[in-house]
Amino acid sequence: MLTKTAPRLGVPTSVIGLGTWQLGADWGEVSEADALAVLDASASAGVTFFDTADVYGDGRSEQVIGTWLAANPGADVVVATKMGRREAQVASNFTLAKFREWTDRSRANLGQDTLDLVQLHCPPSAVFSTDAVYNDLDTLVADGAIARYGVSVETVDEALAAIARPHVASVQIIVNAFRLKPLEQVLPAAAAAGVAVIARVPLASGLLTGRYTTETTFAENDHRNYNRAGAAFDVGETFSGVDYVQGVAAAQEFAESARALGLAPATAAIAWLAQLPEVTTVIPGARSVEQAVGNASAGSVAPLPPEFTAEITDRYNRYFREAVHSRW
Repeated sequence: MLTKTAPRLGVPTSVIGLGTWQLGADWGEVSEADALAVLDASASAGVTFFDTADVYGDGRSEQVIGTWLAANPGADVVVATKMGRREAQVASNFTLAKFREWTDRSRANLGQDTLDLVQLHCPPSAVFSTDAVYNDLDTLVADGAIARYGVSVETVDEALAAIARPHVASVQIIVNAFRLKPLEQVLPAAAAAGVAVIARVPLASGLLTGRYTTETTFAENDHRNYNRAGAAFDVGETFSGVDYVQGVAAAQEFAESARALGLAPATAAIAWLAQLPEVTTVIPGARSVEQAVGNASAGSVAPLPPEFTAEITDRYNRYFREAVHSRW
């Protein structure tokens, strides 16, 4: 597994990480044994970056990772968690007192005295321009509660605002073959500033596996079922905000391009992101050992030909640009 080190993050991370939203059982049921097996398989495949959040399964994802860390005390793994969505989404809730409350809970869940990386979890846009927020996060670092901090964002503008702050170590943003806007400004700005880029939703909520059809159904508690119109949170988090029917059609084209290179569609989608020089780590989720191992294998794929990227751009322009490019 290749690794990259962004200067502000300051620690090497595998180019393929593991997103653990699904281990909180927010995408359908996942037993603790299965969740621990996914963590084991990922680590064995060279993954050194786990991404979680305090709201994934109301802390269950953090707790499972904490159990795994306790059983693997020598593991060379960076655990990134997120905070800020346990309260009403108003800027006035992002205070030092709340930060301490949230991080103390995550520290207990993960069994860590000092959290490796804490990210603001897609807070209201006003938070990104509030000086006191960054001062308070600096206080947490000085106190030893967290080692470093970053942000998870919904929009390009939020990412650029955060990158301009001198102590922001990482920016987590949706970028994939169906969401290309971050390539224009965010990735170059992050690289220039030494900020790590964590690419989330790399498979567009599974669309880019090429396995879904217009008849595919999802579990009742799966956001791909209940959040298609943005009823629960930003619709851009679900299928990257693209129309599902169009997404299925575009995904079939993508799958054909990937298979022509001898790659599984999911592997090609993740490898394409990991090979972007500005991307530090890509965090696909996995609900099974097979998925975890398959995702990790993308970290050792040979360089993809430029024609593959050209096809991605053309496909984005034909299917999605008009509908989504100005939104996020």
